[in-house]
Amino acid sequence: MKILAIDDQQLVLLPLEKRLLELGYKVKIETDGSKGLESYKTFNPDLVIVDINMPGVSGLDVVKYIRNIDESNTPIMILSGNTQDDTITQAFELGINDYMKKPLSLNEISARVKNLVGAPQVKNPVTTSNVMIQERCVGVVIPCYNEEERLLSNEFLSYIDKNSGYHLCFVNDGSKDNTLEVLRDLQKGREDFITVYDCEKNGGKAEAVRLGMLHMAKKEDLDYIGFLDADLSTDLADFDDLVKTIETSEFTIVSGSRIARMGANITKESARKIISLTINFIIRKILKMDFKDTQCGAKIFHKDVIKIAFGKKFVTQWIFDVEIFKRMSIHFGLKKAKTMLCEQPLKRWIHADGSKLSMKDSVKIVFQLGQIAWVYNRKKPTVQENSMNIKIA
Repeated sequence: MKILAIDDQQLVLLPLEKRLLELGYKVKIETDGSKGLESYKTFNPDLVIVDINMPGVSGLDVVKYIRNIDESNTPIMILSGNTQDDTITQAFELGINDYMKKPLSLNEISARVKNLVGAPQVKNPVTTSNVMIQERCVGVVIPCYNEEERLLSNEFLSYIDKNSGYHLCFVNDGSKDNTLEVLRDLQKGREDFITVYDCEKNGGKAEAVRLGMLHMAKKEDLDYIGFLDADLSTDLADFDDLVKTIETSEFTIVSGSRIARMGANITKESARKIISLTINFIIRKILKMDFKDTQCGAKIFHKDVIKIAFGKKFVTQWIFDVEIFKRMSIHFGLKKAKTMLCEQPLKRWIHADGSKLSMKDSVKIVFQLGQIAWVYNRKKPTVQENSMNIKIA
């Protein structure tokens, strides 16, 4: 039994292909609607699974060709994040056999496929899958400098194995230990889901994140791109909550916040906490931003604003997050920018031992704030306002 799956997001197709192959089907995948139609003519599938929202030739165009031009009764299943009633109705009127709404589990997809075309005979029983097919695809940049001993490889691997739609980009920032070798081993066998971006010289976290974000922005199938600390002080589950906020709202940037609140596991060393509060106070006073926590190492961005936020090198090494918000306010004007930015309290944030930010570095931040104020206050914003209020989710 042959199945043709067409979706413009490869991160959706790959786990689907793997699962269907495990079940004994012959599978062909295409990330382009027009190429999908070509494969349909030559592959002669017993079932076509297709997404609706694709550039150029859409899923409905594929259905129209199969039903109206080819006049074929080949079973067709829609797998899409499009939940509009008119679209679903039109698809059934065109003659589809099933409509599956993302997100949903591979188990459910498998059951629906078996219901339509039956199940091949396999020698060994196939276990159930706990993988979810997501509606969106997300790139995550993880800067790494001398992380050989601290990199939680198993946690990263476990997460991408269970959650489709994630592509991790580890940026080796000129590490002097064996971090690059550790990252290469982490990538083996998962090249479609893990990228290793190697910087020969150490340029600092700001430049590592910037280069990683620009590199990931070139991937066409990603909807959102963010960054996360390698020590997982903010874990991947909490990061996914930031993603859920940005995909269900009009925000273009959602930033994690280590605001202590009931039910949250937010811990810091006392000295670091005092320094953090002091720096945040200075940020709010000097730059007139009402963020509670600009420096949290977990943020997610809509792909459309990556060039604005990361196109040019940052002035500072540690507090580039503040520069990102300033760039947004200068580009869009403060009135527009404050509707695009969201600060979301984290459920969990724990300071990890071995942090590279020392007390001496913290003192330097005060001077770096002066640099930001000097450089960015000389730039003329689109809209002049006196303050910026950031919405709390």
